[in-house]
Amino acid sequence: MQTPIVVFWFRRDLRIKDNAGLFSALTSEYNVLPLFIFDDDILNKLDRKSDRRASFIVDALKQLNGSLVEQGTSLLILQGKPWDVFKELMDTYDVKGVYTNEDYEPYAINRDKAIAELLKGKGIPLFTYKDQVIFDKKSLLTTGAKGYTVFTPYSVKWKNTLKEYDYRAYFSETLHNKWLLMEPLEVICAKKLGFNTYKDIFQSPVLEPAVVLHYHETRNFPALNGTTLLGAHLRFGTISIRECVRFAINKNVIWLNQLIWRDFFMQILWHYPRVVNGSFREKFDRIEWINNEEDFERWKNGTTGIPIVDAGMRQLNETGYMHNRVRMIVASFLTKHLLIDWRWGEAYLATKLLDFELASNNGNWQWAAGSGVDASPWFRIFNPVMQSNKFDPTHDYIRRWVPEYGTIGYVGPMIDLDFGRKRCLEVFKRAVRE
Repeated sequence: MQTPIVVFWFRRDLRIKDNAGLFSALTSEYNVLPLFIFDDDILNKLDRKSDRRASFIVDALKQLNGSLVEQGTSLLILQGKPWDVFKELMDTYDVKGVYTNEDYEPYAINRDKAIAELLKGKGIPLFTYKDQVIFDKKSLLTTGAKGYTVFTPYSVKWKNTLKEYDYRAYFSETLHNKWLLMEPLEVICAKKLGFNTYKDIFQSPVLEPAVVLHYHETRNFPALNGTTLLGAHLRFGTISIRECVRFAINKNVIWLNQLIWRDFFMQILWHYPRVVNGSFREKFDRIEWINNEEDFERWKNGTTGIPIVDAGMRQLNETGYMHNRVRMIVASFLTKHLLIDWRWGEAYLATKLLDFELASNNGNWQWAAGSGVDASPWFRIFNPVMQSNKFDPTHDYIRRWVPEYGTIGYVGPMIDLDFGRKRCLEVFKRAVRE
């Protein structure tokens, strides 16, 4: 006779500490089978030669599995389509329920609906929990019961509501007797998935008090170690958003605001899913983009002749990371000076960023292009030379990523910045005028 169990399905929450859905699973009446699925529907869309995320996830799973082994269990890792995986699990185990944390991206929403229907056919409930954000979906609404589209009033409501919200930690370590006992299993390596392996891509998340305390002073200078580097950890849930907020709340309001922006873009994606493929401000879809493919290739490869832009793109291509200030500069240059559709840039960064989140990536690109919610005004055009002089005055960042900078081997600018700015203003004005 099969022993009844519940499954906890790890996804964007690769930790056992402070995990809302996992805590709930461990407080059920059944032992818990920990599961992770390498989803073929996701893997098959990635570039197996250059995508670093598989290595990051594998290393995170190794750390997670180590934590589980200490609890006397092991992570069951399977590969395939989630539908097929759960059909097999239901044949193997007496599953009484499946627990997981919510995901708000369109693919995940549709996937979870399908899995819920599959489980329902067998009388098995799917329990989902809020874990990757502080406030989700309809948690914060305007007086008109709609989703916020302007950040400042949203952030005020967010902070005021936080005072009344119990954002305690969810701890599971004390419930080790509720795990389904399993022998330690080998974690699938990136090569077995068909991906190149990148060493040292994963570092355990650390909240550095000094970095957070001085974040407002250092965050805009790409040559400094002035940011937390927690984006990928929040993306894959190797650190809890609640832990970050608890840490930030009395230390630095500017860093706290960055965490609030993440919630803000998440609820935008849920309320207005059209932003995935279209401009939030629909009139911006009338812009007559040039979309020159050769210009786009030079931008991607970091050979534009604009030093700060080239440094950012080369950092991205080599590491899977780009400094936040530089992200704004390269996005403005692509959409404004080169008149290349923001969707092209958004899609390229989606293939490269370790910390890629659809909501934030989409929201930030539309902000830069002027087409999104609470966006930068369309006539605001960053001058990349002035930006580099202000935020990389000694050119340390530029020289690190563009070693030929300042030599005859460095390419000349691909466009006159003043010409590009004036052209952009003319094109945008034609599109957005009422």
